[in-house]
Amino acid sequence: MSINQAMLAALRAISYADPDVSKNYKLMREVKTLTGRRVLKSPYQTLDHEIARCGHTIPVRLFAPGDSFLEKPRGLLLFFHGGGWVTGNIDSYDKVCSSMAKATGQLVLSVDYRLAPEHKFPAGLEDCYCVARELFCGRGVPGIKPEQITLIGDSAGGNLAAAVSLMARDRGEFLPRRQILLYPATASDHSETSPFPSVRTNGTDYLLTSRRVQEYMDLYKSSDADLTSPYFAPLLAKDLSSQPKTLIITAEYDPLRDEGEAYGRALSGAGVETKIVRLASAIHGFIALPPRFVHVKRAYAQINEFLEQGVRV
Repeated sequence: MSINQAMLAALRAISYADPDVSKNYKLMREVKTLTGRRVLKSPYQTLDHEIARCGHTIPVRLFAPGDSFLEKPRGLLLFFHGGGWVTGNIDSYDKVCSSMAKATGQLVLSVDYRLAPEHKFPAGLEDCYCVARELFCGRGVPGIKPEQITLIGDSAGGNLAAAVSLMARDRGEFLPRRQILLYPATASDHSETSPFPSVRTNGTDYLLTSRRVQEYMDLYKSSDADLTSPYFAPLLAKDLSSQPKTLIITAEYDPLRDEGEAYGRALSGAGVETKIVRLASAIHGFIALPPRFVHVKRAYAQINEFLEQGVRV
């Protein structure tokens, strides 16, 4: 299956006008927030909270899968949003998380981690880890047990979910049982020297460009030494043992496609139960499309199948 010519022409036109992230990231944040907010009041319940155990407060938003938090959920998805570590917040992903809660029947907890370049690596990652530690150590959502929690993130958020899992194993404070990585960034080279063909074949015409990914990483890193850290680029980890059962969903026309799938193969090679699903004709960021879109439906079908095979309590 391929993208039709009219859609391809539109994507190319948008991609051609690729703004300089370093000069426009504040405006990009505003646009992302405006387009991500719900226009109408949602029939689903949300609850805003702050976690203040890490030297500063980290805003989080909890989404109910139904019209009340009193209903017993199937579990909890701990969600880290995308946006290249530079844009995005709990408001810009409000519609995504509402849809995710409805589609999965699970509570969704979205983390408003600190963004680069004001807060460079590993600030945002440490925020995500802190919230995960609170939940897995029993100081989070009443009625939710650690084995009911699944890490999930898209793009840069998928990177953060993978990094939190590695960090959790290395620090020995908790260990997630499941993670879902949606078109994750797992490598640190998105130039012409990248070993992944999708960086070149999908890096100019499909909305997210390889140039933009590289610019995001330049803003995110504290120094060039970060580029070799497995917490910055999980695919560089020398040891992937004791990682959670993993579902990786990639998009056919995405510059990050090959590195996400490579991470899945590396996990599998380390003995981790891993499933890799490539959605034909999809582009990066498809999870933010309305729930009626075919790629969103297919993604949630895979996600729900994965969650159903998880631990039941």
